[in-house]
Amino acid sequence: MQYKSTRGKANNYTFEQAVLAGLSPDGGLFIPQSIPQAPADFLTKWASLSFQELALEILSLYIDQSEIPRHDLKELVDRSYSTFRHKDITPLHQVKDGLYILELFHGPTFAFKDVALQFVGNLFEYFLKRKNAGIENKADRHKITVVGATSGDTGSAAIYGLRNKQDLDVFILFPTGRVSPIQEAQMTTVLDPNVHCVSVKGTFDDCQDIVKGLFANKDFMSTYNLGAVNSINWARILAQTVYYFHSYFSLLRSLNITAGSEEAKKIHITYSVPTGNFGDILAGYYAHQMGLPTSKLLVATNANDILYRFFCSGVCEKNVGEDGGVHETLSPAMDIVVSSNFERLLFYLARDAAVDAQVPESEKDVKAGEIVNNWMVDLKQKGRFDTGAQVLAEAKRIFDAGHVSDQETCDTIRAYSHPESSSQAAYVMDPHTAVGVKAAETVLPKIGSQNIVISLSTAHPAKFSEAVERALKDQEGVVFEEFFKTVLPKEFDGLMTAERRVTVIPRAEEALVIEVIEKQLSH
Repeated sequence: MQYKSTRGKANNYTFEQAVLAGLSPDGGLFIPQSIPQAPADFLTKWASLSFQELALEILSLYIDQSEIPRHDLKELVDRSYSTFRHKDITPLHQVKDGLYILELFHGPTFAFKDVALQFVGNLFEYFLKRKNAGIENKADRHKITVVGATSGDTGSAAIYGLRNKQDLDVFILFPTGRVSPIQEAQMTTVLDPNVHCVSVKGTFDDCQDIVKGLFANKDFMSTYNLGAVNSINWARILAQTVYYFHSYFSLLRSLNITAGSEEAKKIHITYSVPTGNFGDILAGYYAHQMGLPTSKLLVATNANDILYRFFCSGVCEKNVGEDGGVHETLSPAMDIVVSSNFERLLFYLARDAAVDAQVPESEKDVKAGEIVNNWMVDLKQKGRFDTGAQVLAEAKRIFDAGHVSDQETCDTIRAYSHPESSSQAAYVMDPHTAVGVKAAETVLPKIGSQNIVISLSTAHPAKFSEAVERALKDQEGVVFEEFFKTVLPKEFDGLMTAERRVTVIPRAEEALVIEVIEKQLSH
């Protein structure tokens, strides 16, 4: 398996090169040369596999044994998921007829990012150990400086995946005052010497632009050997495809239905995904393209609804206003205007629907890359691009979209935490999960035994206690402090008062971040 760029000018990268580079030299994102198909008998062969066993089979389709031998990959997978608190890693929980919650928050930082970043951290360590084998002189050892931006959960998950790793430093940028108190505490209370938190006065998009600028700065990138942990890194998307397959098989087992049977074929499954940087739902797209039987992928957005508007119109257009048009909401991890991973989907849409049918197959990637590059330039310079009717039609074959207000988010948290029906068990969800659930209820005409929704739960509700409190504070008979004790993880005890280390910069300027990185690495 080789990797190529979404801009069409970089090809034939190995998995290791793609993972360590993060961003392609032409400014694009790495994608596989072709999307592999799951084995013809996967519905029966994989149906009873554990999450770890399933991960090994899926990852092996994208990683050649010549790069990572199978026994090494198995060890990486087993070590990555040994840190999770639930035996199923990503368990499926039914909340009512036809509606299931896929709980992705059972990792070290109680967020879905752990599923990918525990693996990515171990990958970085594996590649570094191999490069540095037999090199004793510290000055001669290969080192990586990981730089990432976070709207909340990526930061802590990256830090927990990379803390105390040899020959590696990690710098995480987050927007001042725009992550939850728990999220900020999870990042800034990690005092390992290779971990550096940078609070930036601005938005997540500002932080993300700075990171992209650093990767585009060839001198700086080569001097400090930058590595990426944001979902621009292909390994993150790859790791997340696993839980789509795992949830499908878990669902069928819970229904006592045999995978691949005629009965299984009658079930229509929609995945509703709270969407910010488009990585989580993109993993679902790859799973679908590999052969996973899915009906639709539902893009669930909050007030920052650029993706919702795209899937309605085919036009990608930024909002105009203060803070670059970013609206501050109760689901801050989704307070994003430009979703980096959307470019990966755009490449496939361009190739399948925008490239002229007369273009030879051998030239389609280059042509699609040119189209994507033009779209990205227009978005940056003009604030919008229009893909046209054919691209929109292709997108809507697989995707649907919905948007959810803060009030609807609160209403959804309240409704499921204290259901009116005695037959429905109470379920406490975080605001991002509530966005996914509400979008599914709004967009889909009927949810039931054959029209099933699996809504992805991206974070533990305790990470967003302020939003949950807001939703429940007027609920009759609810004493919030007592209620929340039942869901508060013991790992959060004392977190808010623990010692912290963070560097604050007053403006979202690349030069200021470079200054921080150079100063920290000179010690």
